[in-house]
Amino acid sequence: MSAVLKTHGLVKRFGGFVVTDEVNLSIEQGARHALIGPNGAGKTTLINLLTGFLVPTSGSIELMGADVTQMSQHERCRKGLVRTFQINQLFVGMTVLESVTMAVCERMGLGTHWWRPVGSYAQAVDEAAEILRRLKLIDDAYEVTRNLAYGRQRLIEIALALALQPKVLLLDEPAAGVPTSESQELFETIAQLPRDVTILLIEHDMNLVFKFAERISVLVNGALLVEDTPEVIARHPRVKEVYLGEESHG
Repeated sequence: MSAVLKTHGLVKRFGGFVVTDEVNLSIEQGARHALIGPNGAGKTTLINLLTGFLVPTSGSIELMGADVTQMSQHERCRKGLVRTFQINQLFVGMTVLESVTMAVCERMGLGTHWWRPVGSYAQAVDEAAEILRRLKLIDDAYEVTRNLAYGRQRLIEIALALALQPKVLLLDEPAAGVPTSESQELFETIAQLPRDVTILLIEHDMNLVFKFAERISVLVNGALLVEDTPEVIARHPRVKEVYLGEESHG
């Protein structure tokens, strides 16, 4: 398989403080890849570099084989790199279907051009409905977003991301604030997304990470400590020492 997202010697310094330290990350096509590490490891900074929110001090970023290091967030998004954090301002007063249809229209360039043929909008509605079916949200299509449980709202964030047709989807702590009873369903739904969407996940709940991820990269002090399968990571002595403690995730 080929890598869809790569970093080469990525460095980010704030003054004399190195936050990202020569990171070489490679995410394969169709991967279910998790990025973990203790607080202050630099995970959010790395994601901000990948998405263009921050500019690296040195090194480069490749998306689908193209150098995107100097591209804006918007340009990277158009090329298929989408982060849920970027679009988490839900349209709380709209129905779920209206919200996702609006996102599809934005991607199609329809925007607020209300004079476009009705058929264009019919296509957007059909696509939005298909996304909702894929995420098991179709029963909530006509619910006002603010009335839904928080876990369902996090799924709508993912629906809005999918409306942009991402090639790589960055999930920034999708289970944060979601009750345990809802987080399991949230991750089961994410796990069923088609393999044409590559997923890079940041998540603090290790039980969810070890059930979901097929590859895990461990970041410590801004540098990649190790990358391997969940089974190897769970038993890695240095990972246990710096992050997992002695808890087993077999």
